[in-house]
Amino acid sequence: MANPWTGEVALVIDGQRRVLKLTLGALAELEQVMETQSLVALVERFESSSFSMRDVMALLAAGLRGGGVELSVKELGQAEIEGGPMQAARVAAELLARAFMVPGET
Repeated sequence: MANPWTGEVALVIDGQRRVLKLTLGALAELEQVMETQSLVALVERFESSSFSMRDVMALLAAGLRGGGVELSVKELGQAEIEGGPMQAARVAAELLARAFMVPGET
C-alpha cells in the first residue's frame, strides 16, 4: 500500500502494483538527467502543464528506483501502464508534488 505521508504513489505496470517514491538519491538523479536548472523548474513545468513524456518517464523511473524497483526508462517505455499515458502523467505529477509536500498540507 502506498503511503502518501511518506511521498509514495502507486502505479500498475505490466499488471503489477508498484510503489514509487522520490528519495533524496532519486531527486539527485533527476537533477542530473533532466534538462532543467533545478527541481523547482521541473515542478513549474508540471504546474504549467508544459512537461514532456520524457519528463514523465524520467520521474516514473526515478520513483520506481526510489521504491526499490530497478526498471530503466527504456523498459518502462515498453511496459503496459494501467490507465495509459494520462495515468502515467498524473502519477508523475503526484509523485513530484508529494516529494515536496509538507506534512499536514492537503
